[in-house]
Amino acid sequence: MSSKLIKVAVVGGTGYTGVECLRLLVNHPNVEVVAVTSRSEAGQPVCDMYPNLRGHLDLAFSEPTVETLAAADVVFFATPNGIAMKMVPALLEAGVRVIDLAADFRIKDIALWQQWYGMEHACPEWVDEAVYGLPEVNREATRSARLVANPGCYPTACQLGFLPLIENGLAASGHLIADVKSGVSGAGRQASVGTLLCEATESMRAYAVAGHRHLPEIKQGLAIAAKGEVGLTFVPHLTPMIRGIHATLYANVSDHGADLQALYEARYKDEPFVDVLSAGAHPETRSVKGSNMCRIAVVRPQGQDVVVVLSVIDNLVKGAAGQALHNMNIMFGLDERSGLNSVALMP
Repeated sequence: MSSKLIKVAVVGGTGYTGVECLRLLVNHPNVEVVAVTSRSEAGQPVCDMYPNLRGHLDLAFSEPTVETLAAADVVFFATPNGIAMKMVPALLEAGVRVIDLAADFRIKDIALWQQWYGMEHACPEWVDEAVYGLPEVNREATRSARLVANPGCYPTACQLGFLPLIENGLAASGHLIADVKSGVSGAGRQASVGTLLCEATESMRAYAVAGHRHLPEIKQGLAIAAKGEVGLTFVPHLTPMIRGIHATLYANVSDHGADLQALYEARYKDEPFVDVLSAGAHPETRSVKGSNMCRIAVVRPQGQDVVVVLSVIDNLVKGAAGQALHNMNIMFGLDERSGLNSVALMP
């Protein structure tokens, strides 16, 4: 790879995912941030909205035009669902590579996507080309990708937790359960009564039990690993913390001779951002706060058929911006750890 800096633009720089992208990008040794866009804040210095970037980023928000973005080598879309798909064809035509942190290109079944996201897809012809950017699964395809669909936060934690069992045919794939808790930042920065301090603190609640948008994404990834359909009950919960996802995953595994600890350690031994804990350990969300790490533990309680997998990530890093940088590193032939070596924040 040339020593020339990669020019990066971030569309949607005012949200939590956008500013997390910027926090990581400004410390990346091979990156120059050339544009941060926001229609509502155009002209305002980025560091006026996010003072943590003072001294690191001397740019103002600009309008998200194709002309502005075409000056970049790669564009990160940290925007709501339905935005990237309107600009992606023109950017790809201009030779710009795209990493979409929203859901526009994650689900291959267009009709299914439109059902769950409630809108017509603007460029369905590009969905097949998009690489689903879970590096632990699609690393090789990502190297040459022009368009990467960055996975969602819940799907990242769930898939990484289930994959070793599914790939080896050990789990009863028709009866999987994912009981998952998320911090409030997962809901985004927009004003919402449900995420107000007085509403969300000192309380925990399940939501979207009848069906969450990330359900078809998780099932799609697991079905590929299983080489067939999977049955998944997915129940997300909102917890009174800012960052973090804790996935408690259940699968029936009738093979009592399988060394599950060794299985997980072997599957992820060469993965820079998956840490399989020692037998008997329990991962904590605080152990990954601010980092791109996924920490996993696998347990077979009382030696029975039900196996419990615990998977924790920071929803804004491994579940969004950090994974996007990881994908960028792969796409441009860089050290996969570049810009992502931050140690988690404790306490």
